[in-house]
Amino acid sequence: MKRIAILNGPNLDRLGKREPEIYGHTTLADLEKKLRAAFKGDAELLFFQSNHEGKLIDKISELSDAKCDGLVINGGAFTHTSVALRDALLGAHLPTVEVHISNIYKREAFRHTSLTAPACVAVIAGLGLEGYFAAVRFLLKS
Repeated sequence: MKRIAILNGPNLDRLGKREPEIYGHTTLADLEKKLRAAFKGDAELLFFQSNHEGKLIDKISELSDAKCDGLVINGGAFTHTSVALRDALLGAHLPTVEVHISNIYKREAFRHTSLTAPACVAVIAGLGLEGYFAAVRFLLKS
């Protein structure tokens, strides 16, 4: 059974409360339950969320050292600003799928650039929470 980690960055702990017109009403805990149910028996899912860049970087290193099979990351705003997060992903050598709940290309111009995308095998944007499910399915087939 593959071990796949799902990392969420800043403000994603506010899902269901923050800008529901963009992100919906489902909480991060609800999403975790739905993902666990959908992939029960197919994957061991590991979840982590932090509003702190360094904690996300530490977790990526930890997952790499633990020989995790894949990573789904929604880096939130760090996607557009963090060279350090990009470097951590590159150094981890984990197949990684970047997920964005909203279509970042229909939003503010600063969201159109992802510093972390070049360190990922795929990017999914604009599918809502379904993007997480698609990312896990992709990693299971890889």
